[in-house]
Amino acid sequence: MAWDEWEQLKGEAAERQSAQMRLNEADGGAGAHSGAGGAGVLGSVPAKKKKAANTIETVLEPGTRKAADVADEPTTSAVRAFTGWDTAVGLKKSHEKWDDQVKRLMGRLSSHKVGLRSAVTTLTGTDATAGLTVHSVKSGLSGLDR
Repeated sequence: MAWDEWEQLKGEAAERQSAQMRLNEADGGAGAHSGAGGAGVLGSVPAKKKKAANTIETVLEPGTRKAADVADEPTTSAVRAFTGWDTAVGLKKSHEKWDDQVKRLMGRLSSHKVGLRSAVTTLTGTDATAGLTVHSVKSGLSGLDR
């Protein structure tokens, strides 16, 4: 096979290669396009997920709990002040609903926090496993670069 023929074959192969086959461009480079099937490139930044989970834990959860607790004392006082009136019953039911909504919101925040942290673990583990699998495949060319 002549050198010119080899170069021609390489050029034709490069033209046939689709953007979806270029795995090294998940950073938004030329290969980060949606293909005909609509599948895009999965990009994951573990540090951002960890930061978001920590923000939920250190800022949003305590802040939400503190804001929710602000209504407890005034509502309890108002219920006592209106004892015997329908207003007291209404305030008590409203406060129960408030507590239920706060509980649900805290559950969602916790769920998002756990989800972010498990995504980091899952995606990092999957990436490491894929790397080990790719590196473990031996070919006839293995060891020739030394």
